[in-house]
Amino acid sequence: MRVPLSPHPDTPSAAVRAVEVEVAPVSGRQVRLRYVVTGEISRLAIPEAAPPERADELWKRTCFEAFATRGAGYREFNFSPSTQWAAYDFDFYRAGMRNAEAPAPRIEGRHGQEHYELDVAFDLPGDGPCQVALTAVIEEADGAKSYWALKHAPGMPDFHQTDGFALELP
Repeated sequence: MRVPLSPHPDTPSAAVRAVEVEVAPVSGRQVRLRYVVTGEISRLAIPEAAPPERADELWKRTCFEAFATRGAGYREFNFSPSTQWAAYDFDFYRAGMRNAEAPAPRIEGRHGQEHYELDVAFDLPGDGPCQVALTAVIEEADGAKSYWALKHAPGMPDFHQTDGFALELP
């Protein structure tokens, strides 16, 4: 399944025309996401390769994210083009944040002149169907940022709002 993300109306991008995500279950709780950015890729600030380890504040630069909930609380995943990653559990909206006990995802990026792709394979928390929010923060070389999501809540960009959990995965 391929789903489009839309930019937040307050943060349009001068360099990015589209962001789409291909979603595919792999096995058990594992899911594969392929984020595809179309536009003038040379105008983007894409983090340099780094060791594939857990790191905080990845969302301050170009970063691709997924949020998953099965009702009570939710998990946030951050995937950087650098191959660094983060996973946090929350008890409810922006409360009770802590590092999630999650295996390291597999992250691989590649790009051409008009496309950047980030492939990620990771485990969703728990069992059974879950609601997912797919998002991206895209930074341009001049420092401008655009915020992309399946669905935006009213107001400022805020990926933690439950309005954004718009995709159900089995």
